[in-house]
Amino acid sequence: MGTIAMDKKQITLYYSSLNSLGKQVNAYVESSEMEHLTIDIAKTNVTGTQWAELADGLNKNISELIDQDHADFKKIYGEKEVNLDNDGWLKVLDKNPSLLKYPIVIQGKKFIELESASDFKQYMKPDSAGLEKPYRKE
Repeated sequence: MGTIAMDKKQITLYYSSLNSLGKQVNAYVESSEMEHLTIDIAKTNVTGTQWAELADGLNKNISELIDQDHADFKKIYGEKEVNLDNDGWLKVLDKNPSLLKYPIVIQGKKFIELESASDFKQYMKPDSAGLEKPYRKE
């Protein structure tokens, strides 16, 4: 059993308020009429188990959740390729939450990385979420 609650009636957003994309996506989520839970990783400690579950839900490695092209990452680790184990990558996220590559939305069992703020609207509209509208006879 996972540690992240997955409810198809609720959106859960993992984001960093330390980067502009995270702030923008959070604004969309907060202003939506959908039930939601927002988790700002800059203010809330996300456990290693939760990060592993997020990465698994996205079919990615933990290292792929980190923006390794970010200027702050390069300032800390240099220009060379960085090879860390999962614990090392988890420490990067813990100490530098602004390096989260993309905000992550969970709805039901669906995990989505949002590469732009407008992606939230695209994925969360009932028509584009793969849900069919019931046919109404008028």
